[in-house]
Amino acid sequence: MDIIKDITEAQIRTDLPELKIGDTVKVYFKVREGTRERVQMFEGTIIKKRGAGISETFTVRRISYGVGVERVFPVNSPKIDKIEVSRTGKVRRAKLYYLRDRVGKATKVKEKIEVNND
Repeated sequence: MDIIKDITEAQIRTDLPELKIGDTVKVYFKVREGTRERVQMFEGTIIKKRGAGISETFTVRRISYGVGVERVFPVNSPKIDKIEVSRTGKVRRAKLYYLRDRVGKATKVKEKIEVNND
């Protein structure tokens, strides 16, 4: 069993930022179209995280042309080029499924304001 553990530990990525529920993120992932490969961006709010280790995933939701679109990304996937956290959310839930029923400005998550005590 140590062989499996060693293989999975080698594939876990450490170059990504800490992702929290409610954060608004930009996920840059590689898309292959025929022989060409390009980087596409998906921006939205993290509504769910699940799993641990190599099988950890997170779900990003956004509204596109009035329709809610959710996409599940594996955290340790080599297809993810980079992740940028644009806003940190202030939430009190582990899963934000209630955002699925909301439309327009009601889908906004409050921003967490960090205080520096220097």
